[in-house]
Amino acid sequence: MPRRYLAPSALLPSGWAESVLIVVGDDGMIASVAAGATSGDSDVERLNGPVIPGMPNLHSHAFQRAMAGLTQKAGPEGDSFWAWRELMYRFLARLTPDDVEAIATQLYIEMLEAGYTSVAEFHYLHHDPAGKPYANPVEMAERICARRQPAGIGLTLLPRLLRPQQFRRARTDSRSAPIHHRYRSLLAHARRTADHALHGNRMQRLGVAPHSLRAVAPEELQRVLEHGVSLDHAMPIHIHAAEQQKEVDDCIAWSGTRPVQWLLDKLALE
Repeated sequence: MPRRYLAPSALLPSGWAESVLIVVGDDGMIASVAAGATSGDSDVERLNGPVIPGMPNLHSHAFQRAMAGLTQKAGPEGDSFWAWRELMYRFLARLTPDDVEAIATQLYIEMLEAGYTSVAEFHYLHHDPAGKPYANPVEMAERICARRQPAGIGLTLLPRLLRPQQFRRARTDSRSAPIHHRYRSLLAHARRTADHALHGNRMQRLGVAPHSLRAVAPEELQRVLEHGVSLDHAMPIHIHAAEQQKEVDDCIAWSGTRPVQWLLDKLALE
């Protein structure tokens, strides 16, 4: 049975309005919103304060919720992105699919309690700690999607492409094996995720996430964009444009320009 709420005021697309009746369907989605409502019906729940639309969390790495507080140390030597990354690699080497599912459950519930009603999950734990695919290649993606539904949060899943390189210079770091994807395997991963994990649910959506200019070659980036458009002309494309100063400096040395400027010059961004 639909639930009805009467808010003293609410922020609508047209601006603030008073006496707003909000009807929520059995599927948990808002069915209708009407300003200037008057209702003495007993089945209407009167809210105590103003209502605003739910906030989207536009960048999440769910598994990192469980390592919160283990980095960003204070002290005379300070801390850095690179120190954080060292700990992250050690942490992800211990995570199982069951761990990731439990962590995502906690995180998404916490988001809802804080007023976030949708999340863009920059998803990059694809393989086991040794870098081998699971028997189900989209095991980790399915675990993330499975937690969205009971939590009730909207999800845009963004499988990430990351290669072992630094602005075309090869890097060798076995600790990052669980997160690497080749271009073709990422696209196969995205297609399989759409077929097996998302199931056409309107609260779930698929995008792609080339990690950054430092970790994805320009030609791979272009192919990912083209393939994403071929699957969905409005598919979200998400990238770390410039995470920290060293990345900006390295990009200037490589291309003669800053990362955001390179993206604006080379790609059709909207």
